[in-house]
Amino acid sequence: MTPQSLLLSVLAYFGLLYAVAWRTSRGARNADFFVGNRTSAWPLVAFGMIGTALSGVTFISVPGSVGNDGFTYLQVVIGQTIGYGIVAFVLLPLYYRLGQVSIYAWLARRLGDWGWQTAAVFFIISRTLGATARLYLVIRILQDISFDSLGVPFAASTFAIIGMIMLYTWRGGVKTIVWTDTLQTAGMLFGLAACIVFVLQALPMATHDAFARIDDMGLMRVWGTEPTARDFWLKQVVAGIAIGLAMTGMDQEQMQKNISVRTLKDSQINMMVTGFAMMAVVTAFLVLGALMTLFAQVNGLEARGDRLFPAVVMGYLPAGLQLVFVIALISALFPSADGALTALTSSCCNDVLRFEQRTDLDESARTRLRKRVHLGFAALFVALTVVFRWIDDPSMIGLILKIAAYTYGPLFGLFACGLLSRRPAQGPLIAVAALTAPVLCIVLDAMQPRIFTTYRIGLEMLLVNAAVTYALLWIAARVRPASV
Repeated sequence: MTPQSLLLSVLAYFGLLYAVAWRTSRGARNADFFVGNRTSAWPLVAFGMIGTALSGVTFISVPGSVGNDGFTYLQVVIGQTIGYGIVAFVLLPLYYRLGQVSIYAWLARRLGDWGWQTAAVFFIISRTLGATARLYLVIRILQDISFDSLGVPFAASTFAIIGMIMLYTWRGGVKTIVWTDTLQTAGMLFGLAACIVFVLQALPMATHDAFARIDDMGLMRVWGTEPTARDFWLKQVVAGIAIGLAMTGMDQEQMQKNISVRTLKDSQINMMVTGFAMMAVVTAFLVLGALMTLFAQVNGLEARGDRLFPAVVMGYLPAGLQLVFVIALISALFPSADGALTALTSSCCNDVLRFEQRTDLDESARTRLRKRVHLGFAALFVALTVVFRWIDDPSMIGLILKIAAYTYGPLFGLFACGLLSRRPAQGPLIAVAALTAPVLCIVLDAMQPRIFTTYRIGLEMLLVNAAVTYALLWIAARVRPASV
């Protein structure tokens, strides 16, 4: 398939998204942008959240990880599903009783304004870094298979793609992305199914023989049984629970879609359906990764990690499937990017700029300010995506989860303090504690070989970070009276 035809496919797909955005954003106000005016249907939100939660990193990195890790990533997803249950029945009732646009406003009741804004700042840092890392991976692949051949620089490709995302979220926000994410999740899942079928057909063996060979290669290993290893099952499941709680239940992007649903009961159903659907979809991605690892071995292909999936599709499979792959890849990219851009705008406006408390702004002034913030985050996305080009980690999913451990850990600790502490901290020491905890964890990570003999902290660093944050907040509450 030619680079020109791939570029035309990208433009046609964007045209479809823009048509949906135009239709859904007519007459949209700020309440529609932030929480869809709380009229979203839960089946649409649940289906669209699959694409948001998985993203292009899952699409590329999870299949690419099977060659080294087998199916052990499924342990994390099992933990995430348990975490979704806790979100549904512990956190969502709090958010619905609060009745506000931002979930972090709940912390103001327990930790005051310092707790509220510290949480919002950590969310903004977390989501900005995570979203741009995901964007980088997909744009890099599009660059390799199309844009480089057309002589388009990486920075220009990044600017154009983020510009397209900004355009269709410009007016409608959540009201629009509930629909566009549904469309894009359907595209991603269709591409996943088509790739599994075509790779099976391309293998020079029967289906049952292919899976027997995969099993012999040790690629279908789910459970890590060595307690000191990073992939030990208990560590992975517990880390998955923490990831589900922090990266979904304490994340404005994910929760603003949930609280856009009309009732608490429907939102809880949405969370549980999303969790079990994610388990099924991730299992399918792991199966695809095993098939592609086998395909690479049979054909003497050297590509590994994040480069395996595009190398197999673009080098060995028919042009029609290459088109399906590109559309599915974009479908995986846009939900994580458009939701992040909208949520960051929402958090900045409502948590930092305090839209709801500003009596000096009418609706039109709020809209103008909100659009400036939206444009500012789009520009930041462009800059950070170009920075990730210099890093170019071989497995972006590992990098993203590591970033999450350091940025969502303090957020987790703040919520834990708000929920569990009888005498929560108040004042600027909250920010000091939240900033100190990840620094201490970075030092701990660097010193692991000296501190431990064989044990290594892996994804559970998020929990360690949260625990350190909670401990520092506990100390802060006793250093300074709670009434201050």
